[in-house]
Amino acid sequence: MKKLISVLIFSIVFLITACSVAFWGISAEMPDLTIVTDGVYRGNYTVGPARAALDVIVQNHRIIRIEIIEPAGNPGNSPARKIINQIIKRQSLNIDAVTGATATSKAVLKAVENALR
Repeated sequence: MKKLISVLIFSIVFLITACSVAFWGISAEMPDLTIVTDGVYRGNYTVGPARAALDVIVQNHRIIRIEIIEPAGNPGNSPARKIINQIIKRQSLNIDAVTGATATSKAVLKAVENALR
């Protein structure tokens, strides 16, 4: 029984660590908005359990709105909304992931990058 519990604990720790390491290598780069024309651009990205599909609305070379088409993580996802608000405020994808929602954060950031490329 002790051996089974030890194996189970080791497996859980291994899986958590492996998932975390997989997210570290994902980064998003902001495309040059000075060459992006006004319009609606759709992007998506999947990482681990999170998928983001969204429309990025650009006006006068600025992101003015991002609409979630497919929720990243759970419906009504506040981590996705937090990331989106920061993208619009900063006009940047250089934003820290929301604590406890790394996959969702990365999915949203990469979906915005993909939309604007």
